[in-house]
Amino acid sequence: MLLAVVDGDPAGLLTCLVSGDACEIFTLHARDRRRGVGTALVEAARARARDAGCRTLWVVTTNDNLDALRFYQRRGFRLRTVRPGAVDDARRRLEPEIPEFGDHGIPIRDEFELEREIDGT
Repeated sequence: MLLAVVDGDPAGLLTCLVSGDACEIFTLHARDRRRGVGTALVEAARARARDAGCRTLWVVTTNDNLDALRFYQRRGFRLRTVRPGAVDDARRRLEPEIPEFGDHGIPIRDEFELEREIDGT
């Protein structure tokens, strides 16, 4: 877990897990957007992953989360896997409370997995 502090106040939080030669980002929250907090947290996670011997940093998001897709791609992440219907399946089998529609009224159906090489740009 990484915590960003600005002027003594919590400004953001990133949770991640190192497993083998990869580090997965589970959550990323910034109190205020477009202030560099999210970027700083991702870079700190990248440094931590590099120190742990990881080769890749990766994250999963849903098809409706256009902000996350834009954010991660602008920071060097590339689309690795698309899992069509993954959210539909999870809603049916595990979590019926997952909403049908998400950001911008987009139906939540699929998962996107993005990754970035630790030593890449």
